[in-house]
Amino acid sequence: MNLGVFNRVNYNIKDTEGGGMYSEWASLTSLVQHGNEESQSVLAKFPMSAGKDVAVAVVKQLASNLGLTQAAEPSPLTTDKEVMWCMEVICFGMSLPLSEHDTIRDCVSVYCEWLSALLPVPKVCVPKPVCEDPNLYARKMITHFHNLFIPRKGEVWPFPYLDISADTINRQAVLCHRVLRTLQHLAHQSSRLDRHTWEALLLFLLAINDTLLSPPTIKDDVGDQLCERVLSVLFEVWLLACVRCFPSPPLWKTLRETCMNWRHRVALVEQWNRVNILLTARLLEFMYGPSFPEIKIPEEDAQLIPANASRDCIAQSWFRFLHCLGNPVNLCRPSVVSQTQKFLQFAIISETVVDPSQHPCLSALPLIFLKAIKGIAGLVDAFLGIAQPFLWEEGSCGTGSRDKKEGASSHPPSATHSPTPPPQRRLAKSFSVAPSAVTKGMPKASLIGLTSSRASTVQTPSTPNSGPSSASSLPSVLSLGSDTRNPLAPGRPKCNSILHLFGEWLFEAANIGCEGAFQNRSAATRLDGNSSKRPSSVLVDNRKGSFSQPASLADESEPPLPPGGGKYEAGRAEALGALCRIFCAKKTGEEILPVYLARFYLSLQQGLRVPENRECGESLASILLNSSDLFRLDLDGVQVLLPYVTDALEVVLPDKDLKLKSLSVSKTELRRASIHLLLSMLALPLHFQNLLIKELSNTNPERGHVTFAQLKPRLMNLLINALQVESDSQNAQMLLGGLMLSVQDSASAEEVEQVTQPDVGPGSDTTSNLLSSASDTVSSFSLPSDFRSLGEESLEFHHAEGAVPFDSAHALFVRATYLVCHRLISSWKTDLNVSLAALELLVGLARTHIRETDALECKRAVKWLCDYIMHQCGRPPPAHSKDLHSAIVAAFQCAGVWLVAHPYLLQDKESLTNVLEVVELGISGTKSQGKPGEPVKMKDEKELKPASMRVRDAAEALLTIILEQVGYFPSPCGPESLSSLLDEVSLVKHCNSWPGGELSQEAAIEHFRYFVIENSTVLALLEEPLGNDQDPQPTVTVLIRGPFGRHAWTMQLRHLPRHKSGTKYHTPNPGRPVPMADVGVRHEVRQRYFPDSVDRIPQCKIDRSIPTLDSLSAEEPGLQQLQHLIERQSTLEQSSAEQKQKQEAEQGFCQQQECMPPTPCQEYQTARLFLSHFGFLSLDSANGNVESPTTPITALNPSIPGFCQDLEALDSMSSRTCDTVHVFYVRAGQKTPEEILANVLSPDTVHPHFLEFLLSLGWPVNVYRHPGWTGHLTTSWKICQPQSTDEVHHSKHGGCLYDGQTNVLYWADASSEVAFVVPTRHSDAGSSVPSFDSSGSFSGDPALSGHGWYERSISESNPRSQRSLDKPRTLSLDLDKQPSPGEGSRRRTGATRNLPTHSNTKVLVVWIESFEDHLNFPLSELLSTTYTGLESSRPQERETFIIFLQSLASGLLRVHLQGPVGRTSLATPLVDGMVVSRRVLGSLVRQTALNMCRRRRLDNDSYQPPHVRRRLKVQEMVQKYRCEMTQPELLTYLFTSPPS
Repeated sequence: MNLGVFNRVNYNIKDTEGGGMYSEWASLTSLVQHGNEESQSVLAKFPMSAGKDVAVAVVKQLASNLGLTQAAEPSPLTTDKEVMWCMEVICFGMSLPLSEHDTIRDCVSVYCEWLSALLPVPKVCVPKPVCEDPNLYARKMITHFHNLFIPRKGEVWPFPYLDISADTINRQAVLCHRVLRTLQHLAHQSSRLDRHTWEALLLFLLAINDTLLSPPTIKDDVGDQLCERVLSVLFEVWLLACVRCFPSPPLWKTLRETCMNWRHRVALVEQWNRVNILLTARLLEFMYGPSFPEIKIPEEDAQLIPANASRDCIAQSWFRFLHCLGNPVNLCRPSVVSQTQKFLQFAIISETVVDPSQHPCLSALPLIFLKAIKGIAGLVDAFLGIAQPFLWEEGSCGTGSRDKKEGASSHPPSATHSPTPPPQRRLAKSFSVAPSAVTKGMPKASLIGLTSSRASTVQTPSTPNSGPSSASSLPSVLSLGSDTRNPLAPGRPKCNSILHLFGEWLFEAANIGCEGAFQNRSAATRLDGNSSKRPSSVLVDNRKGSFSQPASLADESEPPLPPGGGKYEAGRAEALGALCRIFCAKKTGEEILPVYLARFYLSLQQGLRVPENRECGESLASILLNSSDLFRLDLDGVQVLLPYVTDALEVVLPDKDLKLKSLSVSKTELRRASIHLLLSMLALPLHFQNLLIKELSNTNPERGHVTFAQLKPRLMNLLINALQVESDSQNAQMLLGGLMLSVQDSASAEEVEQVTQPDVGPGSDTTSNLLSSASDTVSSFSLPSDFRSLGEESLEFHHAEGAVPFDSAHALFVRATYLVCHRLISSWKTDLNVSLAALELLVGLARTHIRETDALECKRAVKWLCDYIMHQCGRPPPAHSKDLHSAIVAAFQCAGVWLVAHPYLLQDKESLTNVLEVVELGISGTKSQGKPGEPVKMKDEKELKPASMRVRDAAEALLTIILEQVGYFPSPCGPESLSSLLDEVSLVKHCNSWPGGELSQEAAIEHFRYFVIENSTVLALLEEPLGNDQDPQPTVTVLIRGPFGRHAWTMQLRHLPRHKSGTKYHTPNPGRPVPMADVGVRHEVRQRYFPDSVDRIPQCKIDRSIPTLDSLSAEEPGLQQLQHLIERQSTLEQSSAEQKQKQEAEQGFCQQQECMPPTPCQEYQTARLFLSHFGFLSLDSANGNVESPTTPITALNPSIPGFCQDLEALDSMSSRTCDTVHVFYVRAGQKTPEEILANVLSPDTVHPHFLEFLLSLGWPVNVYRHPGWTGHLTTSWKICQPQSTDEVHHSKHGGCLYDGQTNVLYWADASSEVAFVVPTRHSDAGSSVPSFDSSGSFSGDPALSGHGWYERSISESNPRSQRSLDKPRTLSLDLDKQPSPGEGSRRRTGATRNLPTHSNTKVLVVWIESFEDHLNFPLSELLSTTYTGLESSRPQERETFIIFLQSLASGLLRVHLQGPVGRTSLATPLVDGMVVSRRVLGSLVRQTALNMCRRRRLDNDSYQPPHVRRRLKVQEMVQKYRCEMTQPELLTYLFTSPPS
């Protein structure tokens, strides 16, 4: 026998853990454990047989009057003496062996019926004395009930079930259930219970619980069967007592001490959790009000606490119940849990168990510890306001049930322990069992409804989800991704307050089994001495309990836990997760005590340790899942964790087959949380650069001193490798956003510092060669399946000794381009969202200025894009869908950006061929040059079958960019306009014929001829020379309005080149020559066309092959007509000559006329010359020659009313997409729009970096001198005069200068333009806000409605053209063959189409000083300041994108995205939660805003690109203003004089 154990037999358990707030009160534990004398009957003094005979006879007679088998009769007992004597008999009857089941049952029945005396209506069979003093007799009966619950002889180990069967035990359990049910009903319904009765009832419940639960657990004994039930009744009745008769301190102390004897029972912790959450729910109601998130509790459990419970009662009960188990962390210490009298007695008489801590039932402690910590974590979540049901049972609870069924020696595997509560848990609840429901073979769970057993019957172990997450899947509690995270309550308590309550337990639980953990609680002592804010009473229980234990008992039998907690790691992981959630709930400006931060960082340091086998343990997973916001919250000194977090991320992210210790953790969610952490760390190395990261402790001396800059190579490799193996769509998009941030940040930093990091270092030749000269074929690089090339080397790169990492901007550019292009072609091509994100990344890479940009890499990028387009277009017809075509359109747009940014690519023959081939493929559906061996198919032989009209439109746009913009954008005048600013008015004013003065558009149009060619281009021809050219040359000025803008050409018909045009070729008049008197001899000469010798040459057959004119005269009627005309002309000439001779003879002299040179021609039909020279006119087409290549031309009549307005409408339609971003500044705590709009009026009310951020978005422009988009339709795409000549100049402003009144911020490229407007109170009051009717339709200024369809379809603005979009679009490129809008095409069946909701996407950028203010942002009120004139309906809050920017104390900025939830809403490069630097903030915000708008346009079925809308407008004008002329009439019209 172990002598040490024997010496501890008399050790009092109540001293092991201090009494805390009850230390000065007496304990009733001895009364509970040793019983009350009143529970002993006088019959016990006699032999068992005698007492049994008396009990059987008396109880049978008493039971006959109860009305169980016949009608109830009044009791014959009329005096107190009689009742007392019968109660002595009944008391003895309850202690009979269980073989006398009927007698015991009758005893229970008698007492249960007599206890109705405490009810409002007692039963008939209740004796009169009992009715007169029910509390006195009730206390006695309750005391006698104790005998029923005592295990009978033979049931106690080591002789279990010697003379009793399991069926008999079940019968005893049924009787016990009836007693418990009766007492429970009595406590609920009786209003006559006095304080003494309440105390007797509570002591009885404590006694039976201690009797049944104190001994070590034995499978299927009566204690095991009744465990759940007796505990639930104890806690429920105790809750009622707190409301009706609050228990005295000795009772609370006794509850605390006895509960410590039952800590080896799983049910204790389950019921403890249940009561704690019930009280917490009521506590939060009155502490934080109804707006605080409500804890969802089953209705039957919510009724356990009466509604009339006072606030003080709830608060007192909550705190006392919370501490009734002492320190929950001791549940992981078997030596502490087993320090009870029952365990010590067991160890003394046992031959196999040397120490009490070795009892087999203690193998359940890991599960019990996990449940306790989960309960505490649930309370933490409740105080944080995480609105979710706290269901304490999950798949792991099934393990506990299995243990009880299979034997106490089996230990639940820790792999089944979930680090946090899964979403579907069911609270334990009270329940009753009727005796008739008991059968011998019925399982225990069916009999008493144990909570864990019930849960185990419906719960199945969760399987890891490593595939793409579904939008409809239930979010895990551990999922802290931006899409599944439960929001925190805005009114939550401060972190310090929660840590005061639960921090001590959580910190201790988080450090079990760790070197350097707070084993001696020294940190707690320092905390109590240093913090004056923390109430000392919070920790007095635990501290005293920890130090009051004798030293001989503290370490003698407690084996050290293995690193990481061993079997208890699941509970430790839960504690770490709860701590992470607490610290990540820090509000902006909130202070957390330094001692808490220090303990938290030390705990995370221990939890983030990476094991040698590189397995992701439960603690590591719990930290990563719950600390996504760790580096976003301005936690003091949090950067010391960077190396440890980086180590942990290198375990999770690069590994495609991650080894997870816990099967309940979703790999996808774990990777998502890790990516969130990574995105918040990417900007730190370049921000802090060579700043040292302090070491938390000296536990790892080989790590050495680490700077922030030294972490950059690891983070970059981590980012690349994670993207390489990522299979989840959302995770991949987040990584792509982080990659864009890294490339742009590195490029900006190098550009500022003018320092480029070396790309190649020792031992890196292979990877360098791979990155710079990779093969063009995709087959050599299979990213989704293995790491044959880039992945393998980049994974191991950061481990190489002395290797220089590839983290320069150029190296990142090459790696990003190489990786993204290959994955785009190989594995992302079927996922629209990832494809769009990848293409957005490539667009950003194309625009990133890197000094060492490799032309070969850019060429490969364009080649990959072309391959991607060809592959997508070549997919089988079933695969063609809206999503596929959206990806193709985005790829065409991406290719256009690359070509404009790198125009030298088109100088390469191969690149030019590739691009033009995909353009041809997009427009026609096939390529002329097919596969090798196939004949070349000419373009005029192909049938035009593009993949879709959207693809064809995108290919046309790319072709126009190639022909017009590549190498020429931006123009010398800037990127503000792709169209000429000259219009009819400005051209006429430059003509010589203009007399001066005002000139209206209508008057200017009269000077022009208007034609439409190819049914898509309007030509306005001015046939007057401009005043700046004095040469009388044939001059024509052409305004060309096509799908891609307006252009002005001036052309002259010159006979000499311009460099010779200065020579005068009109000689001056030489004067009259002197007449000569002599007249020369006139010789008669016969003119011959051939020499005379030709007649002497013999003719051959070939000479006769050409027939003579005479031989054809008879056969050809046309020749006869010509002969007739010649003869007629000869006769006229002869008649004229004779008349002249006759006149001279009559006058007698010959009148001589002066020979003068003709005057130069000043008037030309230059329109005719232009159209003829350019092939638009031909006599062949006039003669009806169908083979003529002449393009059809249509004349327009500008005199028809409305022509001028339609022409202006066409000019107001830009050839580029236009978007508007409104920027707001919100100071801390502001909630009203008036306060927010007034912030930007002064630089003193905005952050110093706010103006810097504004100027990084675009460049300032004056709206009256700006030809592009200005943010409002009334001032866009024209040069206009200001309404007021007094222009306000803001020398000092906070951004209000760019309110859209006089100035805006503007940015544009070849295909899009965006205006950034900072609304103010002035702009809000002065701007005209359109009105909308009740249905939300536009009902404002008709002038606005005529122009406001730029971002919409043609039918939305002009009712006359409504039918033009009701017809299906044809696939033919001959747009003139499409059915005209006026030809009465049939409308589509069904309801009237609603206006597109994605046409005018609202994007707001909000700079906030306090992150919590994003919850109170007054979006609905501020939307009225964001009108642009393009709205077709009232803007909706749910359709608005908001980019919140919060400036952190470090100088970095935190990003929060808010917007509509849709398939394509997650635009990059900004990601929710990302932390970015000021260097790239403006660029990333602009790119994200543009990508948001582009994605909404791609997702809008009714959206049409700008050039398509312009083309449709031209077709509309053709139908309305065409001149119906035949070809001769058209020629006659051209020969007439031009309009004056």
